[in-house]
Amino acid sequence: MAYRKLGRTSSQRKAMLRDLTTDLIINERIVTTEARAKEIRSTTEKMITLGKRGDLAARRLAAQFVRNEVADVREEDDKIVVETALQKLFNDIAPRYAERQGGYTRILKTEPRRGDAAQMVIIELV
Repeated sequence: MAYRKLGRTSSQRKAMLRDLTTDLIINERIVTTEARAKEIRSTTEKMITLGKRGDLAARRLAAQFVRNEVADVREEDDKIVVETALQKLFNDIAPRYAERQGGYTRILKTEPRRGDAAQMVIIELV
């Protein structure tokens, strides 16, 4: 197999990867286990590459994977602006990596998790 099963069924695994990828796009840094981080690295980099393309087809492909969650709420000129994770991907994150050819994430190891001693890491956008 070309991927890790992470002890879950295929539907549970896909949902978990979608959630973690969306959380990484929103927060730009999350703490998770090493196996999960290595899996979401590939999905996150694919989403950023779609964001760099920026056309309608790429936006629709990314919308199939990224959850429809609120990324930011701010006030501009007496209007409340609500930005979703997909909008943040295409408007903020993708232009940041316009000159970069891949390698958008970094994995930093931390101490093992208390309880089961799973290797914990911090995965963040470079």
